[in-house]
Amino acid sequence: MIRRRRRRFGELVDRQLALFAEDHAGLVRDTEAALGAYNSSPSDEAEERYGDFVDLVDTGRDELEEIRDTYAQTLDEDAADEYRLVFNDRARKRFPRFGFELD
Repeated sequence: MIRRRRRRFGELVDRQLALFAEDHAGLVRDTEAALGAYNSSPSDEAEERYGDFVDLVDTGRDELEEIRDTYAQTLDEDAADEYRLVFNDRARKRFPRFGFELD
């Protein structure tokens, strides 16, 4: 039963993450650009550049958590737990900048 749920949730999560990528393409690009700016910034600008990067990461993570939590509310407790595990795992793989801290 768990394998079937994971497979079912896997397809759903893949679709949700594809929509996130499409709807938030600018955020994804801006986050990568902010990381590049931080990595290439002189030391006197590094702290500010890192702050810009972290703000964008927080925004992306918040958006992913909203998608996850909104859907999880429609499921019973056991199914919601399975779904969250699948979502977190796939989000971390697809969007490592945003998903590494998903709760």
